[in-house]
Amino acid sequence: MKKFLNDPVNFVDEMLEGIYAAHLMVTYTNGDLRCLVTAKPKPGKVGLTTGGGSGHLPTFLGFVGDGMLDGAAVGGVFQSPSAEQMYQVTKAVDQGAGVLYIYGNYSGDIINFDMASELADLDGIAVKQVVGNDDVASSVVGEEHKRRGVAGIFFIYKAAGAAAAEGLSLDEVARIADKARLKTRTMGVALSSCVVPEIGHATFSIGEDEMEIGMGIHGEPGIIRKELAPADAVVDEMMERIFKETDYKAGDDVAVLINGLGGTPLEELYIFFRRVNQLLQARSVKAKHVWIGEFATSMEMAGASISILHLDSELDRLMAAPANTPFFKHVAG
Repeated sequence: MKKFLNDPVNFVDEMLEGIYAAHLMVTYTNGDLRCLVTAKPKPGKVGLTTGGGSGHLPTFLGFVGDGMLDGAAVGGVFQSPSAEQMYQVTKAVDQGAGVLYIYGNYSGDIINFDMASELADLDGIAVKQVVGNDDVASSVVGEEHKRRGVAGIFFIYKAAGAAAAEGLSLDEVARIADKARLKTRTMGVALSSCVVPEIGHATFSIGEDEMEIGMGIHGEPGIIRKELAPADAVVDEMMERIFKETDYKAGDDVAVLINGLGGTPLEELYIFFRRVNQLLQARSVKAKHVWIGEFATSMEMAGASISILHLDSELDRLMAAPANTPFFKHVAG
């Protein structure tokens, strides 16, 4: 293991200390560094919270700020935060209009967010939940409830955050978040493993000339491991699976997220987008909103994912809305 760290036990908290020192728009509540919240809550606005394990920056905590989320509970690397931490974040972000939980489809997160919701209910805080499940590779059509939540959760954050900033009700913000969830599909590919600091060695092994299509962001098995192919062929295989599940028509618009998993150069991500755009244009579909970079990583894993959001006029408007967080800035339009 070659990493810039001190004691691996302190990895998460020292990372958080750095974030709070660098970004004054966020702070923490209840004396717990792992309960990150906006420093400037907006009275009367629906509160949006998320949470999950560390090791995925900027997901989850990096999207807390104006026009997106209001809080995030942070666990250890690839570990769920506790129900108590989620509850404390809920209390801190509630501004009288209720709170929406947005998080990935992982058993530990589901259990703890459900418990936090029950605690909030005892305090009279209205809570709704939307669970991201965009990973096409992790289950078949008809069993989407088994799918993992991966980088496409960004689109849910963006849509719900813009809706809440417009002053919409908890029911409306939840409706929009769920619509973004239903219209998002993601496929990923990995080229290498990563190292969890407290473990100190690679999570799994993969050959120098191999890739794994569909691998999860914690190293969960993908669909197939095969010989590394040219970038266009890799994108073609990934997009084929996305296209099979969508009903794009000529003239439709989409939002595209090309996400690096932590160890992939930005240049390679643009090569990915080049091919994605070609495939969309061949169907007369326009990539109207495009984001390329690291949005949901897996420590230093080499690999990438493609997320596509099928837009309608409402989602188009919300994708275009301004946002300002420590790890994401977007001007209107």
